[in-house]
Amino acid sequence: MILRAEALRAEGFLHGFTTREGGVSAAPFHSLNLGGAVGDDPAAVTENLRRATAALGLAAPPTSARQVHGAVVVEASAATGAEADALVARSAGEAVAVRVADCVPLLLADRRSGQVAAIYAGWRGTIALVTAAAVRALVASGSRAEELVAAIGPHVGPCCYEVSDELVARFSVAFGAEVVDGRRLDLGRCNERALRGLGVSAIERVGGCTSCDPARFFSHRRDEGTTGRHLAAIAARPVS
Repeated sequence: MILRAEALRAEGFLHGFTTREGGVSAAPFHSLNLGGAVGDDPAAVTENLRRATAALGLAAPPTSARQVHGAVVVEASAATGAEADALVARSAGEAVAVRVADCVPLLLADRRSGQVAAIYAGWRGTIALVTAAAVRALVASGSRAEELVAAIGPHVGPCCYEVSDELVARFSVAFGAEVVDGRRLDLGRCNERALRGLGVSAIERVGGCTSCDPARFFSHRRDEGTTGRHLAAIAARPVS
């Protein structure tokens, strides 16, 4: 049900990337759908969230915002009802999350202060540098980029993600020619480059391609828009 990053686990952060396994939703959302706006039975989503919250080790469901494919970062305390694609939590035990089904989920943690961020990076958010915006939000409150630990969760890989010639050109300019192969785009690599460009070096990849693995993952592309959502969540911890 939950995939974890070894580096975040070693630093004592409660976190995880959910798979589609272990829930109660019926097809086509079977079984651990955590998206409440995809057409699933609300009671099933509520039960799935309860199960995911318990599996993550959290006392309460993580805070999330309405994701809009941008680069806005909000504090957990102001996230409810807000439109944002990155959330920051600073108080110990406070948890934040994003929901994904092909887009790139990223979790950031400051091993010194304990503050964290959850990021949703589709192609629009990636080109808008939402990952860099989240890093800067942590740095602005005292973190040092070189002390951050990052985890990139399951997302659609370049094996399955073809884009237009226009996007090939834009991403090549923004992140380097190595992020594209023909018309195949590596969104995970783009976001990793954004992190490294700001000084974050402790970066771990978790999971695989969501489109390639229907047994474990939902995929918006593969399932032609009728599918569930995963959760990527992390909780701030006490200052070390």
